[in-house]
Amino acid sequence: MWARTEWRIVKWMIENLFSAKVQAAAPLFVRVILMAHTEIVSPKLLIVKKFGGTSVGTPERICAVAQLIANSLSQGNQVVAVVSAMAGETNRLVGLAHAIHSMPWGLEYDMLLAAGEQQSVALLALALKSIGVKAEPLLAHQVGIRTDSLYSKARIKNIDTEKLRRFLEEGTVPVIAGFQGVDETDHITTLGRGGSDTSAVALAAALGADDCEIYTDVEGIYTTDPRLCPKATKLNEICYEEMIELASLGAKVMQIRSVELAAKYRVPLHVRSSFSNVSGTRIVGETTAMEDILVSGVAADSDCARITLKNLPDATETLVGVFGPIANAGVVVDIIVQNRMEDRTIKVSFTVSEVEARKVKAFIEEELVRVFPQLEVEMELGLGKVSVVGVGMRNHPGVAAKAFAVLADIGVAISLIATSEIKISMVVTRSALRKCVERLHEAFGLNEKENPIKPPPGDLLEHHSTMS
Repeated sequence: MWARTEWRIVKWMIENLFSAKVQAAAPLFVRVILMAHTEIVSPKLLIVKKFGGTSVGTPERICAVAQLIANSLSQGNQVVAVVSAMAGETNRLVGLAHAIHSMPWGLEYDMLLAAGEQQSVALLALALKSIGVKAEPLLAHQVGIRTDSLYSKARIKNIDTEKLRRFLEEGTVPVIAGFQGVDETDHITTLGRGGSDTSAVALAAALGADDCEIYTDVEGIYTTDPRLCPKATKLNEICYEEMIELASLGAKVMQIRSVELAAKYRVPLHVRSSFSNVSGTRIVGETTAMEDILVSGVAADSDCARITLKNLPDATETLVGVFGPIANAGVVVDIIVQNRMEDRTIKVSFTVSEVEARKVKAFIEEELVRVFPQLEVEMELGLGKVSVVGVGMRNHPGVAAKAFAVLADIGVAISLIATSEIKISMVVTRSALRKCVERLHEAFGLNEKENPIKPPPGDLLEHHSTMS
């Protein structure tokens, strides 16, 4: 059977390349396709809809989500629903774990955190059935979402879609628990913060879905976080590469791994609000017109800490000896800076999330000191990272100089800097983060866009540990 895309091409060719007279004189098989194109050329769309914690945060919101799914079904679409835990539920489970164990990592921790999504899928399936929609609540092991065994940061290896396709053909909505998988030993694993996004994109890729809609509490992707800058505006579209950078630099709307997966498999992404009918933001492949925009957004990350290692030997194998074990421990390191000292030692500074900083420091003091006996370890908390991002930076010089000048003008010291073709990141004190975002947003012309939006509730500078 032809794929949906191939049928759409046939339909376009018939309707656009042939006049009415030519169509009327066309062979019988062409006229049959024309008469039946509603049935054949325009088949049902397969849409994966992911709903975040705020979207399913109360029984009333769960019922609203059920109606949203029902509306899509009434248009002839097939729907796969992926849900996060109810807002606040994962944090509650995290608190329980820490009340019992100071460092509750491992399979028990993942099993506990995955319980939040089990609650959500059951409630959404009940809500769908209450309005006459057939639904099947499914956990990761029931779907066949297989991952590696890196607990709390597991990566999806493969998905068995046979059961899902059978449900879809029967007219049943699979309601799938996001954020979780199972490893080779059938232990429950979790995919890390924002992991439900990755679940949705992976399912969309495996099923060959026509669209992957990410429903959240905001209306799309903005030029910056509106809680930091009230003049932030919604983008109609953004390319995968820019979104990957923004997600990696602190934008909370999408998990970076989910966007990387979407880019790899060219999964169409649509970020939108579950509380309004606004069209949202499309995440697409890069177009030539995008290069005309110097900076597309300003990202802020308030969860940043710096680890500094002193008295390391100035040898070629030193960095391997430091960062190899850290990587094997599953720690994601961001910015790295190395300095050679006058006493022929080297000093290395790197940033990690504040959540992991103490864990990393304890690991270094326990493990690496055995290899480097003279090692001194320092940790600095209370930092933030502000970044400017845009594919137009590839062809326009002077962006870094302008960004540095803006921060100098407001008296903010930069402690670390990292760059790529389309981004410049600067580590500053967390207390200065809001001011940096506002001034950079203005300096790069992002305030000039229309329709500034009202900031959603909450403060980005508060520490959040929501993971799903």
